[in-house]
Parts: sequence; structure tokens; C-alpha cells
Amino acid sequence: MTDVPILPAATILLLRDAPHFQVLMVKRHHQIDFASGALVFPGGKSHAGDHDTAWADHVMGWDGFDADQRALRIAATREVFEEAGILLAVRRNGQPIDGEACPMEVRKAVDAGQTAFLDVVRDLEARLDLSALTTFARWITPALTPKRFDTWFYVVAAPDDQLAACDGRETVDAEWIAPSEALRLAASGERKVIFPTRMNLQLLAEAKDADDAVARAAARSLVTVQPQVQERPHGRVLVLPPDAGYGVVEEKLENVM
Repeated sequence: MTDVPILPAATILLLRDAPHFQVLMVKRHHQIDFASGALVFPGGKSHAGDHDTAWADHVMGWDGFDADQRALRIAATREVFEEAGILLAVRRNGQPIDGEACPMEVRKAVDAGQTAFLDVVRDLEARLDLSALTTFARWITPALTPKRFDTWFYVVAAPDDQLAACDGRETVDAEWIAPSEALRLAASGERKVIFPTRMNLQLLAEAKDADDAVARAAARSLVTVQPQVQERPHGRVLVLPPDAGYGVVEEKLENVM
């Protein structure tokens, strides 16, 4: 089989504490070819525009990261804007962005590649804060899958005054949900939750609130998770690195395909 390219991608775990500890999740459209119908965190592939060096004048924390991390953090911010309408930025005058950050048609134009995300941020006289995103995890899709991604997961507290709304194309629902409740829905079969999302929900559920989740992520040593297929007497299982923070995980392969 031809080697499948590994594409860089970024995902955001957007957190809030009111009315209680919750994470923003979106439901993937059933016609999307990857994780169709699943409950996921907003995210997606990095695009060429995420690497534009003109971003240097429109972000905070530029010098704190290398080119790859800058692009990944911009990609994560762009994806949560496209899919849920939340813009992780502040205006240049220091004022927060509240209500609806941009009309839906602007979000759709960015998603379609008709409008550059950089232009949207520039027109709003805003700046992204790259340093506000804390690395939560990094997963590389195993070789047995038809599509492979090198996905960075970031965690950040949500802006107080912005509204989340799905885009209706890639996502058909956006909801704030307690990590434990999302896990319950997955276990009961009421919602489809893919394996990496479920593992990161379990890790997130160990925190008591948003600040605790961010602090735990900052304190963890980052271990790249590249699940391995191993044979067991009862069949093949997917195994995670034991030092990645998820404990000992041996998932039946049929549960993750």
C-alpha cells in the first residue's frame, strides 16, 4: 500500500465553568468523509494561510513559538472560528470581542477559501493571542487508516461574552457539555465519539474546572501518541504509550475503526 501522507492538524478544547465545567463540542456533518456524525472538538487541517508571515503584526506571542507552532495555533483558532463562530482574540484597543464575532457569511467565506482569515482579523482590528493556547496532547493517526493526521490538541478558557453557533456545513450542532456527560453518551451509544476524542475527554474529566485543566496540561510532559496495533489472545488491540497520561490503554481494534 502506498504511504499515506501525514497532514498537520490542530484542535481546540474550549472550556468554561458556568453553569459548570464544560467543553465545547461540535457534531460533524454526516456527509463529511472523516468522523462523520461524530461529536468532536473543533479543529481541522492546517492551511497555507496559517503560515503567512504577515500574521506577525496581528498576533500576540509571535516570538514565543517557532514557525510550525505559530501556524498550528493560528489553524486551531481559525477552525474554532469557522466551525463554532468563536474568535480567540482581543481588539487592539484592549476591548474584548463579544456577541457574534462575525456574520455567518464571513465564516463560510473563510471556510471556503474565499476570504483569508488574516483579513478578517485585520478588519476587526484584533489580535490573536497565541500564548493563550496551552498544549494538551499530540496524536498521530496510525498507519492502518486511510487518512493520517499529526494533530495538536490545545486547551484554552473560552471568552466570556461570545456565542457559539455551528456552521451548518462541517458541523450541524455546537454544544457545551461536561466531559463526564460526553463520556456517558459515548458509552451508552447515544453519541458517536471517536477513540482519540474519547481518550482526551477522559483526560479532561480528571480536572475540576477550566483553570485546573489548563494547569494540568501545562504541567504534563508532552508524549506524542502514535497508537500501535498489537496482537492479543482475544484479537488485535490498539495500544497507547503508557507514559502519555492516559494510563494503560488496550482498545479492541473493532472499537476504534
